[in-house]
Amino acid sequence: MLSRCVIRLSERDFEGSFAFLFFILCTAAQKERKMATCAHSHLWDPAGLGYVRKAASMVSISRSFSMNDLARRIAENLVGVQQRMADAAARAGRAASDVRLVAVTKYVGPDEIAALIAAGCVDLGESRPQALWQRADSFRDAPVRWHLIGHLQRNKVARTLACASLIHSVDSERLLATIETEAAKLERAVDVLLEVNVSGDATKHGVAPEGLGGLVAAAARCRHVRTRGLMTMASREGDADAARADFARLRKLRDEIATGAFRNELGNVDLAELSMGMSGDFEQAIEEGATIVRVGSALFEGLR
Repeated sequence: MLSRCVIRLSERDFEGSFAFLFFILCTAAQKERKMATCAHSHLWDPAGLGYVRKAASMVSISRSFSMNDLARRIAENLVGVQQRMADAAARAGRAASDVRLVAVTKYVGPDEIAALIAAGCVDLGESRPQALWQRADSFRDAPVRWHLIGHLQRNKVARTLACASLIHSVDSERLLATIETEAAKLERAVDVLLEVNVSGDATKHGVAPEGLGGLVAAAARCRHVRTRGLMTMASREGDADAARADFARLRKLRDEIATGAFRNELGNVDLAELSMGMSGDFEQAIEEGATIVRVGSALFEGLR
């Protein structure tokens, strides 16, 4: 099926470098597909992801689409999201280039990822470390920067450092110390964000706002961890106004630390980045100062 799809691409309107890149990415997608088998409505991943019903349904998205149609729809969605980002930035008096899009791929399959990369999206995010490892390997020849946006356990740090360009979810001094130790073994610097639970939502990870100062102080003592900023998620319970309030609070926390007692002792801590906002609230996040937004479902609309 994959070969027939690639032939259709070469015969129609995806020409030149785009078609060549898409061919290479489809080859990577085929590799990943071989690593997983579907059983009824479940997906089993030998890397340890277990049975994931939602992922299985999303992997089958492309069955009702030709590869041309899928690639075109994802490219159109990407342009639409980028335009909404630019409009939100303009409303806040900011440049569109001030905000980076991380496309969240946790609920889609390799064909959708290949199409997204071919459309020009180079920052991709996964919530589960095991999924990140697998996909980074499958698409290792693609021009991608992988982000870990979900919770990271200390026993998964070493393998994650090998493939993540930015870890968004450092939420404790113990995790920070483990990353420092593993980065020192690799003799390299690792970029991270500190996750803050500004909403107080018990279902979310992140250091409490009152504990952020201590975590920043610990980060400043690290030699191999470069803290680039902060990350948060808005509460699931609130509306757009509540999400905006959460994002504004993260920005204010960042500004307080950057100008407060720690400002002369920040070391490798640079709080320029604010990772906040997802498909339902990324425009509010940008208006409140986000420099990174993590968007998933808005990029894959219309594929079902």
